Order: sequence, then C-alpha cells, then structure tokens
Amino acid sequence: MHAEAMIRTHPALNGSINTGLLRSIEECLDCAQTCTSCADACLGEAHVADLRQCIRLNLDCADLCAATAAIASRCTGANDAVLKAVLLACREACRSCAAECGCHASMHEHCQVCADACRRCEEACMAAADGIKASLQ
Repeated sequence: MHAEAMIRTHPALNGSINTGLLRSIEECLDCAQTCTSCADACLGEAHVADLRQCIRLNLDCADLCAATAAIASRCTGANDAVLKAVLLACREACRSCAAECGCHASMHEHCQVCADACRRCEEACMAAADGIKASLQ
C-alpha cells in the first residue's frame, strides 16, 4: 500500500503520521475490496436468495469503507467532526456486515474471510475515532 508513503510526504504534516488513522485507511481499503468480492461470491451461490441481506450489507460496508478511506486520506485543512462521524459509521457498517457474514461462514468460506476483514476494520475505525481530539467532537 502507498497510503503511508503518500501521507508521510504531505506538506501539511511534515512527515508526522497518525498511525491509528493510517491503520484505519489501510483496513478500510482492504475491507472495501473484501466486501465487494464477498457480495460477488454470494451472487454466484446456488441459493442466492438466502444471501440477499448479506449482499446488501457487503455493498453498504464496501461503500462506507471506500468513503472513509478517502476522507481519512485528506490532510489539507481539517474536518475532524465529519471524520469522526464517518469512522463511527464505518465501524457500525463493519460490525453489521461481520455479524451477517458470520451467520453464513460455516457454509461459505468467502463469508468467513469477509467477517474477519470487517472485524479488523471495525477495530481500526474505533481506535482512529477514539484518537480524534475530544475538543473537536
């Protein structure tokens, strides 16, 4: 991933990196790809109708993860209240997706892979949100 290299070279940061936020960016990008792949794999399953909610939550999670990574990657200016809100929304989408995928994990390995990625992203987003200054909430 090039997220760290790009953020480290940003002129506004002078090489200083918020490692918690960086981890959330990387986990969000990974989770977005994993959820998109899981939704596609669910569409390929024989009993796709049983996976409708899983597909919906995969796609919602993928979209929120991608948006969160994009917003968290912006270093010019500040919008900490929005950043915290999107991190918390992403955390909730990951939590919901992990729970739903977990229900199908014994039958579909792709759902287990996705649930694991969602849990990692949920933890990273929570940690990053907790790191945002209380005075800006």
